[in-house]
Amino acid sequence: MSRILVACEFTGTVRRAFAARGHDAWSCDLLPAEDGSNRHLVCDVRDILNDGWDMLIVAHPPCTRLCNSGVRWLKVPPPGRSLDEMWAELEAGAALFSDCWNAPVPRVCIENPIMHGHARTRIRAYEKPAQIVQPWWFGEPQFKATGLYLRGLPKLVETDRLVPPARGSDEHKVWSRVHRMSRSKDRGRERSRFFPGIAAAMADQWGPLLEAVAMEVAE
Repeated sequence: MSRILVACEFTGTVRRAFAARGHDAWSCDLLPAEDGSNRHLVCDVRDILNDGWDMLIVAHPPCTRLCNSGVRWLKVPPPGRSLDEMWAELEAGAALFSDCWNAPVPRVCIENPIMHGHARTRIRAYEKPAQIVQPWWFGEPQFKATGLYLRGLPKLVETDRLVPPARGSDEHKVWSRVHRMSRSKDRGRERSRFFPGIAAAMADQWGPLLEAVAMEVAE
């Protein structure tokens, strides 16, 4: 049975997708499991990277300081924050990404937006994202460009491509709800929720790779 670790996930969305297909799937996060699962570890993922996992999926690592959309805060910090804090958060986010990307795990997927140059130079053995996917390619009526950094894994193939609504329409606004989400203390938590359609595609397309390897070892 393949061992899969889904890091930076408190919802259990990706964990459940793999578990439903017979894999030994675990999630971990600094937050407790939203679904109360006993297959969730409350810890820093770096504490368990050496525990013999066959696949590591980092569902939503802290990316606010790594992504292009936030690079402006490295020059002029938001109200109430300092430049030192912004750069310290960049260093912390880059270190986490780097440790996961270079983990002793044969197959790795990290979900993250396109990074700015300051972040890229802080990632050991950095590679560009293998692909950018949209939830609506997988039956989810939402817009959110999602970069997948892949090592030892093939690109995801779309499973249920929807037709996006016309720009400016009410339905288009609904599809854009992730970007239009009002600011609140729970905004970051809610924006970090993974899409079940993409999770199902991962389990369906990458799970058989692990099964094939397990069969080869057994033989």
